[in-house]
Amino acid sequence: MSVIRQLSLVKGGDRFVFRYPPGHEAEVIDAFAELADDQESQFDWFDAAVLSYQMGRRLETELDQIAR
Repeated sequence: MSVIRQLSLVKGGDRFVFRYPPGHEAEVIDAFAELADDQESQFDWFDAAVLSYQMGRRLETELDQIAR
């Protein structure tokens, strides 16, 4: 069974959902940047920063659990 991680953001009437396998965090951050750079999208750089921070906190928690 493969693990799929998910980050989501609800903003106004929009819902942004990012699903990815572990180890593909860099690609997801690239997707955040592309979406934030798109003038047609409601997703902005603040949203990208918030989700990037959440991803980092999740990785930090997982690393702490492994280290124990």
